[in-house]
Amino acid sequence: MKKIFLVAIIAGLSFSCGKKTAEEQKEVQQEEPIQQEVKEDSAAVVVVGNDADENDCKPSTGYTWSALKKECVKLSEVGTELKHADDGKEYTTVAYVIFDGDKAELFLDTQKKAILLERKSEGESWVNGDYILIPWKGYVLKKGDDIIYTGQ
Repeated sequence: MKKIFLVAIIAGLSFSCGKKTAEEQKEVQQEEPIQQEVKEDSAAVVVVGNDADENDCKPSTGYTWSALKKECVKLSEVGTELKHADDGKEYTTVAYVIFDGDKAELFLDTQKKAILLERKSEGESWVNGDYILIPWKGYVLKKGDDIIYTGQ
């Protein structure tokens, strides 16, 4: 009888300790900090920082690949902002340009890839095909004969 009573006490203590250890592990897992910020929109849940592009830049955190700088950059920090030309319409987007000597990299809201522009000498315009970036009262970006962006 004493043996049965002793075995029952040992078994009871073993189960209660096992349950307490499992509860402690569960609490530790719940207390671990969340590594990624989550933003929700009406269509889907987007995990911020979980969207590296082919150059390992993370657009959801504001980084874009710059072929001119050969690194991921935040355009709002390193680029010059260009606003849509005053054509009577209201816009919610802007363009950016990064300068490096006689080269300029143009980031337009209508283009997936940046456009590299070059100029022949200081004081002249940067050119690539139809795009011309003119240094005049800040900057004026033309496509063909149309002024599409201006900026300081």
